[in-house]
Amino acid sequence: MQIRSIIHPELVLMLRRALLAGLALVALVPAARGSSAWLGWMPLWLVLMPACALWVAEGLPMPRLSMVATARRGNGRRVQARRLRPM
Repeated sequence: MQIRSIIHPELVLMLRRALLAGLALVALVPAARGSSAWLGWMPLWLVLMPACALWVAEGLPMPRLSMVATARRGNGRRVQARRLRPM
């Protein structure tokens, strides 16, 4: 079963180009790997945000969080952290 995108194909193409440009900037320009006072953490805005927008535009399913299921006990209760005792 194929999920069809309801987003305009030109927007998807623009998001792909923005993602590739952001990846190139982060890989090739050391200043793009840092943080700016105006934008904040640059790789977030250059790579992660276009990638998330493309993910939503393509209609891909959300990743499963298998670690949540393993953090529970057999009786359905959550595992509680315990303090370390000094030796």
